[in-house]
Amino acid sequence: MTARPNLRIVVIAPLRFPIRRPHAGGLESAVWNEVHQLRARGHEVTLIAPEGSDGAAITIPGLTWPTGSRPTDDSYPPSYLDRSVPALDRALDVIAATPEHFDVISNHCLHGLPLQRAGELGVPMVSTLHTPVDDDLVHAHASATGYRSSFLSVSEFTRREWAAAGVTSSVLPNAVDPIAWPLGPGGSDLVWFGRIVPEKAPHLAIEVAERLGRRLIIAGRIGDADYAERFVLPRVGADVRYIGQLAPHELAALVGRSACSIATPVWDEPFGLVAPEALMCGTPVASFAVGGVAEIAGASFGMATAPRLDTEILAERAAGLIEQAENDATFRPSIRDQARTRFALPARIDALERHFAAVIDDHAVVRERAA
Repeated sequence: MTARPNLRIVVIAPLRFPIRRPHAGGLESAVWNEVHQLRARGHEVTLIAPEGSDGAAITIPGLTWPTGSRPTDDSYPPSYLDRSVPALDRALDVIAATPEHFDVISNHCLHGLPLQRAGELGVPMVSTLHTPVDDDLVHAHASATGYRSSFLSVSEFTRREWAAAGVTSSVLPNAVDPIAWPLGPGGSDLVWFGRIVPEKAPHLAIEVAERLGRRLIIAGRIGDADYAERFVLPRVGADVRYIGQLAPHELAALVGRSACSIATPVWDEPFGLVAPEALMCGTPVASFAVGGVAEIAGASFGMATAPRLDTEILAERAAGLIEQAENDATFRPSIRDQARTRFALPARIDALERHFAAVIDDHAVVRERAA
């Protein structure tokens, strides 16, 4: 099966944040990179995404939070159901009215509406599973009629979790642009980067840095202000710096000049994009072995893991990686070389194009049989 050139692709983004740089999180980064790469290859991409997204053809109203409330990454304001979801429904109406204008739908939305309506749109749909099992999405898929969505999972761990819930998928891991994440020189500081939320637990990275006697730089968007103000920001000082959310090139430069990336997820991470991003810079990674992270580490050079919450062992793993980097000039380039082999974005887009082609062919066969 060879990929088809010049496909007409609808990409449905998640509805929480605009798809633009700096990325709000790993999910938004993955969608932005997919759209950017597909367009660079000559495909016509119709992006359905929240207001403020780069190159969105159909915009969805952004979330508005009631006065006095604090936005979080794990809840939605009333505007989500009152404005965002109805706008998505209208966008799907546009597709259903003119299915001949589109070849395939790439669905990344975390609301079940696209799955529920997949069989009535007249265009084959490929949905990527980025999250732990969501009962609403499972129900939406089960309630669809006709030619329902096919699925991709970002890790084998995620595939197994969703399979147990009755949703079958193929594995296509997330990927990193090698140009955007170049090899860095390393340095003496530790780095933690990502969304500052309880499930990412940057306060535990501070414990690791204290055990190692090294300065820690924390970079990322605060996704839970209450958590940040209680557990992270009070510990900022000479040995712990918080520098906020950085532009992509600034973040890549920071990671590249760090001695080691410390990752402290305490939930079952479906994938864990920060690890491949750091590895692409040649920066070793010490992480808790949770969810898809353990899968990444199992076949990655320059990455070591520790049991969930065990900062003592995590510090030991980080120390070992740092020592290797300090004593072997080939260590960091070798980390990057292996990361390019496993996680380069162009290879993921190649595989995605092949999957699109297969789904399009299958959909055509089903329609011919029905006719």
